[in-house]
Amino acid sequence: MTNEQVIVLIFIFVAVAGAVVALMMLIFGGVSRLRERLQLVSGEVSEKPVKDSVWRRRAISVAKPFARLATPDKDEEVSLLRARFLHAGLRQASAPIVYFAAKALLALVLPMLFIAAERSFGWKVTQINWMMVVLVSAAVGYYLPTIVLNQMTRIRQREIFESFPDALDLMIVCVEAGLALDMAVNRAGTEIRLRSPELADELDLVSLDLRIGSTRERALKNFAMRTGLDEVSTFVAMLIQADRFGTSLAESLRVHADGLRTRRQQRAEEAAAKIALKLLFPLIFFIFPSLMLVLLGPAFIQIYRVLLPTMGGGG
Repeated sequence: MTNEQVIVLIFIFVAVAGAVVALMMLIFGGVSRLRERLQLVSGEVSEKPVKDSVWRRRAISVAKPFARLATPDKDEEVSLLRARFLHAGLRQASAPIVYFAAKALLALVLPMLFIAAERSFGWKVTQINWMMVVLVSAAVGYYLPTIVLNQMTRIRQREIFESFPDALDLMIVCVEAGLALDMAVNRAGTEIRLRSPELADELDLVSLDLRIGSTRERALKNFAMRTGLDEVSTFVAMLIQADRFGTSLAESLRVHADGLRTRRQQRAEEAAAKIALKLLFPLIFFIFPSLMLVLLGPAFIQIYRVLLPTMGGGG
């Protein structure tokens, strides 16, 4: 193995390992969920604002030229992407820069890795296959950040949906105890933080919108827009109608909470019903071949050792 091949292998290993570590940190975070919940219970969570480090600011400044390569020109597409970032819980101003820079860099780096490996190891690839691999790798690199963003959005929306009926129960208790809706939302956001930090942050933002002078209707619509859930949009429409027509707020919250709880149970039953189908292909392609090899392997060995020599000698 030549020195050039070793350098290419080291470069590929560092790139793949860095991508895997970054993806794991992006999905699971730097601190485990168990440690976060223990810190919340013990009150050890620091309330000091986190400042951007020097290397992060430098990385963002370096990524800006690459982000311009993939940034759309139409304002409609930019608005839709901002909504998608909010649905994923990315409120930082640098999130679009990192997203578009990752799309541009991955679309360039993955084909370059293939070209370097192909030239270093001397792979014999036809021109058509070479072009197809380069185009496919560029497409994978371009759409990989979109897949990660969609996955983050799906996980966050599922967490909010599963915790939302519990937050409504807390609001019902607060409203029946005599608190106004604004204070009930604030109290529910404080109590639900141990169960769902994402939903607690959204409820805290609703309380902040109300404190700075926004109307209740505007604050609730912003809440529905940030989450992107149909269940939250229905909840906001129900509260607006109850406020306009003067219906019982506690009764409306109770009916909506019962409906959401039923829908959550139905989704859980649907996911449980899909388990058998999802396990079918792993069983067929991975488990059954191993079992057949273990059960029938010794028999085939005996047949090979005894029967075949006998048949060959008799012939």
